[in-house]
Amino acid sequence: MIRLARRMVEKPWGVERLPAPFPAPADGRIGEVWFDSPAALASILVKHIFTSESLSVQVHPDDAQAAAMGQAGGGKDECWLVTDARPGAMLGIGFVRPVDDATIRQAALDGSIEHLLAWHPVKQGDFFFIPAGTVHAIGAGVSLIEVQQNSDITYRLYDYGRDRPLHLDEGLAVAKGLPHDPAMRRHFAPHAGKAQELICSRHFAVHLLGGPFAMEGSLGCDAPCIILPLSGRVMAGDEPLEPGSAGFLAAGGPFSLDEGASCLLVRGAQSA
Repeated sequence: MIRLARRMVEKPWGVERLPAPFPAPADGRIGEVWFDSPAALASILVKHIFTSESLSVQVHPDDAQAAAMGQAGGGKDECWLVTDARPGAMLGIGFVRPVDDATIRQAALDGSIEHLLAWHPVKQGDFFFIPAGTVHAIGAGVSLIEVQQNSDITYRLYDYGRDRPLHLDEGLAVAKGLPHDPAMRRHFAPHAGKAQELICSRHFAVHLLGGPFAMEGSLGCDAPCIILPLSGRVMAGDEPLEPGSAGFLAAGGPFSLDEGASCLLVRGAQSA
């Protein structure tokens, strides 16, 4: 097992105090905690996100659109598992009704795009798959884990007056003015001894495991994976992994969860 390096990333909408077990930042606002992707899973990025303010309203291209725009590295599908949320916290995903490009543009310019988005109240365990082209925004007071294609292509449509550039032309070229498919959002809780499939897409597969659990092949453990502990003790090979960390396990590597423990298991497209 290889323990993945952890990086703290400052964001204007981040938090001044990270929740346990993350260390308190010396100063500034930490919005994201990244885990460096191993070479075998370089196409995937796993990170925690913490918000004290709303993120921008944004959209990402798919692989073909990114290539057509001359962007290297592919597009960006992503998924979210909410780990904590204060009362009233919400995620904006897709639109409340079908809208055309002209409507999106005008709403982005005058700020009313917030009211066109479908806002979902969230709690721990809520899961959302966000395919490329889905207009979305993370609201304030949310902690979540994001598994995404390892791409930094983000087109901001609206940013609450922050001094950051917008990308209306690029964003409208890839945005889908549609509601989010309800089949792409569910609620999950760990179950002892079970592995639940959260998503199996073209780019990544994510399972939620509950202990006691020992990996013996039912999930294709002959493929490399990233293990992201959520609670309790997870053993990867002979080493423990604790919440707030992440580990890379090569093909065939054993791991187990103690009773009451839980983790995410992330695999790449080649094994999805």
